Amino acid sequence: MPPLQKIVSYMNDYLKADEIKDHSYNGLQFEGKPEVKKIIFAVDSGIETFKRAVEEKADLIVVHHGLFWVGANPSINGYMKERLDILYKNQISLYASHLPLDRHRVVGNNALLIKLLGAKIKKEFMFSEGKNISWIGEFQKAISPAKIEGILNKGLNTKCITLPFGNSEIKTIAVCSGGPGYEVFYEALNTGADAYIAGESREIYTTAKDAKFNVFFAGHHATETLGVKALSELIRKKFPVKTELIDLPTGL
Repeated sequence: MPPLQKIVSYMNDYLKADEIKDHSYNGLQFEGKPEVKKIIFAVDSGIETFKRAVEEKADLIVVHHGLFWVGANPSINGYMKERLDILYKNQISLYASHLPLDRHRVVGNNALLIKLLGAKIKKEFMFSEGKNISWIGEFQKAISPAKIEGILNKGLNTKCITLPFGNSEIKTIAVCSGGPGYEVFYEALNTGADAYIAGESREIYTTAKDAKFNVFFAGHHATETLGVKALSELIRKKFPVKTELIDLPTGL
């Protein structure tokens, strides 16, 4: 069984965990057993995820949304104590990767959304302190809004909220998984892209309509399943461990 610290060090380096400032405390958030035989991958931390990891006899949980965030109350009581008790009693480690997993060019949520659509990365998009979190993708041959919606619904097991107000043929698309704010929508609009894909919806209906801009909201959870899945496959090939993806859809 490989040492926990070896797997953690590899993920830190591969995901470039320290390259971008984040509200998440990325990396190893809870240290359990010193060796790892099985790893569970999931989008979210939480009691349900942790209990499933216990059932699966996992030694390590890797998530996109960890337990510890800048600005959150660090007190260990109530639901937080209940969460950590599960990890502590079963000596299960927890590793989190938020923005590093969003922005990675190979296993990142945004790059994989572009790949899912059959497009290729054209240029960087959505910047934070000079570092891009996402990308603009370009299709070799323009496709329709209906085609994009169909690919997203099937590939992510979701149901898009689609605002098909722009070009009937889409060549370029700005992508941002999860819950980007209004400023990201306006950044996408100003790039000149033909469309914008995000996770959570925002009240931008009238602006998108007036600006003749295509928008697809595919769900926060759904758009962030691709990264943990790809990372699971990568780690399984890199280390002699068992990996399993636990998907607990939120409907959001």
